[in-house]
Amino acid sequence: MNARRCELNGRAAGVDDLRHLVLDNYGHFTSMRAQGGCVQGLDLHLERLSSATLELFGTPLDRTRTRDWMRQAVAQAAGPTTLRVNVFSRALDRARLDRAVEPDVLVTTSPAPAPTLASARVRSVAWLRDAPHIKHVGSFGLFLQKRRAQAAGFDDALFIDPGGAVAEASIWNVGFFDGAGFVWPDAPALAGISMQLLKGGLAANRVPCATRRVELAEVAGFRGAFLTNSARAVLPLAAIDDVGFGIEPGWIALLEAALARHPWQAV
Repeated sequence: MNARRCELNGRAAGVDDLRHLVLDNYGHFTSMRAQGGCVQGLDLHLERLSSATLELFGTPLDRTRTRDWMRQAVAQAAGPTTLRVNVFSRALDRARLDRAVEPDVLVTTSPAPAPTLASARVRSVAWLRDAPHIKHVGSFGLFLQKRRAQAAGFDDALFIDPGGAVAEASIWNVGFFDGAGFVWPDAPALAGISMQLLKGGLAANRVPCATRRVELAEVAGFRGAFLTNSARAVLPLAAIDDVGFGIEPGWIALLEAALARHPWQAV
């Protein structure tokens, strides 16, 4: 079985097909972990792709065909797989970006990486992604901030809005445990799929959960903090800047139980 595939609109992608991704850095994507042809939060991933495609290209995404192409790709994969779906357009005219164009769908698969960190330390930085509600391909800024954080001895960067509120990390959402339940920042950030799944599972399990403004200055008052994305649903934070956090099995178990509320959906 070939775990590495790269298919454009359901067919093997060639060099000429992919040059548009290099020349026109305009598009969006979603990424997920697939096992046995199944994904958690599949409907949320498809909704993300649909809404961003309409906003960026003015044309609806064919969800049925997109799902068919995703299914075709993961059918050839063995073991845990990273499934990524990029949407761009070879018909894009940089002189007339207001024109609706037909989207192209690039589906890639690769072996899912094994976790490398037991916990993470992040450095705060006053910076926000462009159009943070979209999982877009404009990653230069976030990679630069992560690089700078790592050069300073941290694992990643934590983005802070101009008013001093916590937003998100480079490719992660961030959450906090206050001793009774969980708190999610409401500053501009991507509505991550794992975050949505955790919120839904926590509500179903009747665990207190709030979304509100979280000031960087108040993070020392939380008992725990964590990052979350589709590759790693719960990554405990050991520190934000010089503020350390305890890593307690109890609240981590609450998050794991919340995630387990959601079945794996067949692609």
